[in-house]
Amino acid sequence: MDRDSLRFVLNDQQKAFEAEDPFVAREKLNDLKNLLPLKMPLIIAGVRRCGKSFLMKQFKDSLGLGKGQFLYVDFNDERLSGFALKDFQLIMDFLAENEYEKDCFIFLDEIQEVAGWEKWVDRIKSKFRIIVTGSNSKLTSPEISSTLTGRALTLEMFPFSFKEFLNAKKIDYSKYGSDFDSKAKVAAAFSKYLVAGGFPLYILSGKGIVLKDLYGNILYRDIIKRFGKNEKQLRELSSFFLSNPSGMFSYRGISDLIGVKNRGAVKSFISAFENSLTFFYLAKFDYSIKKQVQNPQKVYCIDNGFLSNLGFRFSDNEGKLLENLVAIELKRRGKDIFYFQGSRECDFVMREGGKITHAMQVSWKIHEGNRERELSGLIEAMEKFGLKKGLVITNGQEETIRREGKIIELRPAWNWLLEKK
Repeated sequence: MDRDSLRFVLNDQQKAFEAEDPFVAREKLNDLKNLLPLKMPLIIAGVRRCGKSFLMKQFKDSLGLGKGQFLYVDFNDERLSGFALKDFQLIMDFLAENEYEKDCFIFLDEIQEVAGWEKWVDRIKSKFRIIVTGSNSKLTSPEISSTLTGRALTLEMFPFSFKEFLNAKKIDYSKYGSDFDSKAKVAAAFSKYLVAGGFPLYILSGKGIVLKDLYGNILYRDIIKRFGKNEKQLRELSSFFLSNPSGMFSYRGISDLIGVKNRGAVKSFISAFENSLTFFYLAKFDYSIKKQVQNPQKVYCIDNGFLSNLGFRFSDNEGKLLENLVAIELKRRGKDIFYFQGSRECDFVMREGGKITHAMQVSWKIHEGNRERELSGLIEAMEKFGLKKGLVITNGQEETIRREGKIIELRPAWNWLLEKK
């Protein structure tokens, strides 16, 4: 890349970064600051536009970093589309020419756009404080840690949590547990969050076109661009995933659905959607890894806003939207989650070490017509794994059920989302 062109872009990006309005303080800020004393490269992985660059801006501001103490580089900038591994030396030259402090912070945004970036970071990591963001699950892979000689830490970032959504809407939830009016406002806000999701720009603008453009960008840049001749099949797979949150799928079923017989290609397509951090998959729990791989998986979307703005109608199926939201929150909390299926299904079981420690069901509303069906899968999982307590997340119900020495707690989703983790 041309030295003068890069210098112009870097100077322009510093001004834009300084002018950014972070909008809402992110919960990951404290996690990021707590890792700072370790003096290791920090990687922030998350779907595009979930707020990673805003988090870096908040981090910079919280440390009071000024001129010469940090450099911000956004590789999502089309002016850097020709940037290659060899061009990182030009960044080093820029730092020297502008007399940056020797141990300054280097913020590298959407780094997955540059092949081989980890080799350069590995070489300079002892001299600078480096924070990297990316929109590809490979940033969390063991391969990256291996290239960085095991010296890197990764934070996974998501669109707004419910708490962050409430902060964005300036809704005080500090007294939701004791004040009726506060509780009512929080419950009403949850109904909106359930449908809107948490992408910051969408929450700020309220315009569905924002999410449609974002999803189209992800679909083309991160997925279709890799498999150009299969665009039709990839769009069909995208529509299937968007229309079937929490639905089960198998490689054979997807192969038949999109008309691609090559099973290896189908696996690559499915992996591409996961690598973009737009969808994630749950395996059926089994003590046999081989059986886990052979069984159907369940698909979830990283944000409910995508589901409700891209053609899926939830007027008769709010439970699917609620289950997707719970899956996102469990991922946000770092839980190792599976689904369980015996004679009945339990939506989520959580593993700690080699043991299942929690079982959870999601139901929009428990009533006489579905009570036995909704509870039986949870009870079966509790019996299977020797659990005395189980949890059912609902839209608004609160109740404690006792059966044969077991306790099943029904909790409103908004209440569960606000609990201390």
